[in-house]
Amino acid sequence: MPPKEMRKSIIALGASFIKLAQVLATRADFFNEEYLEELKRLHDELPPMEEKEFEAVFAQAFKKNPFAYFDKTPIASASIGQVHRAVLKNGKEVAVKLRRFGIEKRIRSDIKILRSINFIFRPLFSEYTKNSIEAVINEFADMIVQEVDLSRELYNLKKFSKTYAHCNILFPTPYEEYCSEDALVMSYMDGVRFDDKKAIKELGIDFHSVLERLINFYAEQMLVVGLFHADPHPGNLLVDKKGNLILLDFGMVKRIDNETRIAIIEMIKSAYEKNYDLYITSAKRLGVIAYEAPKAAMAELVENMFEIFSDEHLSAINMQRLAFELLESMRDLPFKLPQEAIYILRASAIIEGLGTTYIENFNGVKDILPILQKNIPRALGYKDSLLEMVIEEIKESPYVARDFKTTIKKASEGNLQVEMSPLQIEWLKKETKEYLRPIVLSFAMMLLAIMLVELGGVWQGVGVVLFAAAFLKLLFIS
Repeated sequence: MPPKEMRKSIIALGASFIKLAQVLATRADFFNEEYLEELKRLHDELPPMEEKEFEAVFAQAFKKNPFAYFDKTPIASASIGQVHRAVLKNGKEVAVKLRRFGIEKRIRSDIKILRSINFIFRPLFSEYTKNSIEAVINEFADMIVQEVDLSRELYNLKKFSKTYAHCNILFPTPYEEYCSEDALVMSYMDGVRFDDKKAIKELGIDFHSVLERLINFYAEQMLVVGLFHADPHPGNLLVDKKGNLILLDFGMVKRIDNETRIAIIEMIKSAYEKNYDLYITSAKRLGVIAYEAPKAAMAELVENMFEIFSDEHLSAINMQRLAFELLESMRDLPFKLPQEAIYILRASAIIEGLGTTYIENFNGVKDILPILQKNIPRALGYKDSLLEMVIEEIKESPYVARDFKTTIKKASEGNLQVEMSPLQIEWLKKETKEYLRPIVLSFAMMLLAIMLVELGGVWQGVGVVLFAAAFLKLLFIS
């Protein structure tokens, strides 16, 4: 099927397929350049609800009409729902998001169809492609079911507003008393779209500083906190008259666990330092490259890719052509896509795309990587102790279950080696002393308790209490 026909067919299929295609638009391992460009043109825009459907949705969402004024013509209409301007009876101007009637049922039906299609065509793909497709569908299914529940979006909005209150990013204020799974009522935010080059220029705003703020904000989300907005397309990013960034639509919010966050930090650090062997090791830890992939060959490919994107004199068109040629040569190599990485890559690709709107030859390696590198020290110092992160990695590492037999065999033969990245070694050096101190203290308390019990009399009771306290302390440390 030609690329343009495929795009038209996806639009005709409706909500779920448009959303899935938007995710796939970042996947150069699934489609060639021609198809990817056509998929990137897909916007989540559908005709507004018909009046009969609108009336049914409005009546379901609001038992009593709380509005002094409600504009029935939506300012945005997407696959999940549509947004209207309104004024509450207290005079507050608001934006009202209403979900389409019966959308949850349609979404669940679409997911069943997708899984059936995948089951039929699964034998045609390599093992790595099978796993990647399945990961995309599973992650997509989980996310879109959450996205259609507007009460979930309310929770995400409140969480974001609280977590990132210090970041000088503006968020809508929700009016919870009017919100439900069918409706989200929030303050109306006035601004121009992030990709409206002409409007931003007329406001006299320096786009470079706005873009850098956006990249720093996403570094905060992905590297430091681990809670990020997974859908930063231009319609969800506004700039107000003062140059403030406004973030909208919290249907797609994802958490990044410590294991993934650490792997991303390692990849950024190694890429910045051009340590391609470490980059491949980190990519394996993230799950993007199969564990058994040959490190030397993969490192050479990654080095070639970084050289292409680091060339300041290479035009965007030639850069893209060379990158696709390289990706084409890598199509049969053992790449895969873990569920955790899907939306990270999608958000990164969207932000890079926004940069190309304003800056010639803009790309992630040359322009974004140095900004991310600056954020790494803060990422390493955030809340969780470094040792806790390493311990969490060991507990939850996907390699443990898979390689358990191999590990036991190597240990019995005396050939077991533990491979740790420099980042993890740095953590252990810094944290081990502090972590061991309470353990040593607990054992000392237990020894003292035993001595007191041996003394007998009144000391025996003190010894029992001290031993119990030391044991509980040791238990909670473990």
